[in-house]
Amino acid sequence: MHPRHFALLFCALLLTAAQAKAKTVLPDSCGDDSVKFDVKAEKNHPAPAGPADGKAQIVFIDTVPQEGPFMPSVRYGVDGNWAGANKGNSYFTIDVDPGVRHLCVSAQGVRSSVAKDFVDMATVTVEAGKVYYFESAFNVIGGHAGGGILSFGFAPVDEDQGKYRVKAWKLATWKTNK
Repeated sequence: MHPRHFALLFCALLLTAAQAKAKTVLPDSCGDDSVKFDVKAEKNHPAPAGPADGKAQIVFIDTVPQEGPFMPSVRYGVDGNWAGANKGNSYFTIDVDPGVRHLCVSAQGVRSSVAKDFVDMATVTVEAGKVYYFESAFNVIGGHAGGGILSFGFAPVDEDQGKYRVKAWKLATWKTNK
């Protein structure tokens, strides 16, 4: 898909978000839909330290086919609370207690009638001292140059892929606005 067409598609999604009046219904593993993130991504960052003693670490990675100004932020929830957000090819880490964790990802600011297409969930059992990588990705499938269908997914990635993404992508930082 041509970068210009991809940017126009995201612009259309964001413009329709302003028109949305109904509240998005999110899974229990997410957080309150009224919480929004203002995300920045920083280059040239040190590699993340491992998890704190007695904790596991989850690395949330966002991968997009083409970065641009109209790229939506992507929020990540853990056990019903938002943990943070990414924008573009970026990542952040969170330390959690060992045990079963219910994860959620949601594209922020997407019109409520299509929001269900930009939400996904995962359940993972984490162990103290281990690092787990999860990636959300926007993909263009099918079509031809200048066309295609936008899909969204969320899945664990293996350690080698996760470490590469952390090395190559930017570190996300954010502020919340409610």
